[in-house]
Amino acid sequence: MTTFEEREKGFERKFAHDEELRFKATVRRNKLFGLWAAQKLGLSGDEAEAYAKTVVKADFEAPGDDDVLRKVRGDLAAKGVDMSDSELQRVLSEMMVEAMRQIEADKAS
Repeated sequence: MTTFEEREKGFERKFAHDEELRFKATVRRNKLFGLWAAQKLGLSGDEAEAYAKTVVKADFEAPGDDDVLRKVRGDLAAKGVDMSDSELQRVLSEMMVEAMRQIEADKAS
């Protein structure tokens, strides 16, 4: 194998690893976002966990975050919880930071 081929394989492995990490972080972020929303909806325990799973599943409807935001926004509005789009986006961003922190902590232990 040539040096170029070795470098190419290395880049491919890094890309695959980065994509896997991004996927895991997004799934964890969505679960954390779902748990946060569940609390706002007055859910706890198994109900909160089940709701968080529905938020994770919502992300598979379309590319991007709009499907997750739309689901949570709709569920909150149905319960009379008023949240702006910017507030929901801010929380979603915070949950991504937390998801990455948790994944890094998991790797360290």
